[in-house]
Amino acid sequence: MKRLSLIILLVLSIGSISFAQSTDDALRYSRLFYSGTARFMSMGGAFTALGGDISTLSQNPAGIGVFRSSEITITPQLGHFKSASLFNNSNGEDYFYNFNLGQGGLVANLIKNESESGLISLNIGYSFDRTSNLDQSIVINGISSSSSLADYWVDKSNGHYSYDLPTQEVDAYDASLGWRTYVIDSISGSNNTYGTVYSNYGDNPPSVYGQNMKRVITNTGYMAEHAISIGGNYSNKLFFGATLGINTLSYESKYEHSESTVAALPSMFTDFDYTLYFKDNGTGFNLKLGAIYKPIEILRIGFAFHSPTIYHMNRYLYDNITSHFSDGGHYSASNDALRFSYGVTTPFRVLTGAALQVKKIALLSIDYEFVDYGAARFFETGDGYDYTVKNLAIRSDLGTTSNIRLGAEVRLSNIYLRGGYGYYGKAWKAGGENINQDFNSLSFGFGFREKNIFADFGFSTMKNKDDYVLYTSTSTGSPVSSLDLTRNTFAVTFGYKFGY
Repeated sequence: MKRLSLIILLVLSIGSISFAQSTDDALRYSRLFYSGTARFMSMGGAFTALGGDISTLSQNPAGIGVFRSSEITITPQLGHFKSASLFNNSNGEDYFYNFNLGQGGLVANLIKNESESGLISLNIGYSFDRTSNLDQSIVINGISSSSSLADYWVDKSNGHYSYDLPTQEVDAYDASLGWRTYVIDSISGSNNTYGTVYSNYGDNPPSVYGQNMKRVITNTGYMAEHAISIGGNYSNKLFFGATLGINTLSYESKYEHSESTVAALPSMFTDFDYTLYFKDNGTGFNLKLGAIYKPIEILRIGFAFHSPTIYHMNRYLYDNITSHFSDGGHYSASNDALRFSYGVTTPFRVLTGAALQVKKIALLSIDYEFVDYGAARFFETGDGYDYTVKNLAIRSDLGTTSNIRLGAEVRLSNIYLRGGYGYYGKAWKAGGENINQDFNSLSFGFGFREKNIFADFGFSTMKNKDDYVLYTSTSTGSPVSSLDLTRNTFAVTFGYKFGY
């Protein structure tokens, strides 16, 4: 078990580690949950056919053509994330608060005519919108009676010599840390077959489980868009627009996995703690085109097309481990921190919607959005890495999705009451990790408008269930924790109209 020379050789080979991207990464950066202004959010984001709100610059650019005056808005947000987990009949709870800028923007008139035909107005605008909040805090704990993360490492290691584990071809960098800290080791008489501390490295089968297992997941980050738009109003019948989207994202993910036992194992193992951290930063570009048509006074029909967003990503990551044994053994190991670049292309989107406007009394709108998540792709950015296998996995695991949003608004003098609902469909195909994962949102709000100033308040709650796979082991099975996740958002928009 004490193989110092091999450990030295392994440490020298760490520089060739490959930390590959996954289908989860592609899906995370392809999903959008529009927030925007408090009015936009409280009406469920159902503005494809409505327009007249600065947040529509990132949804249907034709919405900029509905503006009859110049306008500036700013929207601070307070986010609250809550999680509840169930793992082997044990419950865990956690929560997370975040204060941020949800939206800020400006629309200005370039052309404004008093006629009722021809080009009545042409507007330009800029809007910053937070398109997804990626904050999460989750605690999973319970007694594991049938497997360990060490079994996952054994599966990755079997058939390979220990000094090959952290190479690009094998891609078992985490398993190499388990080997260096004696959580796994080669079985007697073999240099490329492994056992864990729970079976005394194969000398005392079967494995003795019953250890306490805990996983703490902390994710922080956001996706946002700087939308630069131009659009107009033709004869009060056709509204049109285009948006150049400059997208930014920042995402940090850290999970800490620990296992401890009070059983007197022959390996004398007591506990280990493994930590994996990575951070992604990216910038992307897309183009959006849209139109809103008003065949009769009370009805509007909207359509928008979003091109794929092409991101250039930079990733930084590291992982480490510590282990303890009852004979006083204490071992620590870490892989060198790495930085590398890669690219992601997210799917195109098609949006359509209809809205009814009853004079200045009420609004009712519905949106439909089509997304093919299986069209997401990774691409190399200069290192020559071949993403063919990973892109085939995306196409195999993810499919097409329909999203539906509903919104309503009632006016009582200068007070506005609003409500909304959103359904975001299942992205995983049958046989995927989360085939039943969908999202439901409810929202409401109110606003006050007086001449050229206005203030709006909005609240949205989104809920979804997740089956979180802690690890995948072909020999002992894959433990799964059921998650109930809730994301609440409070928003206040302050606005000013000018140029009447």
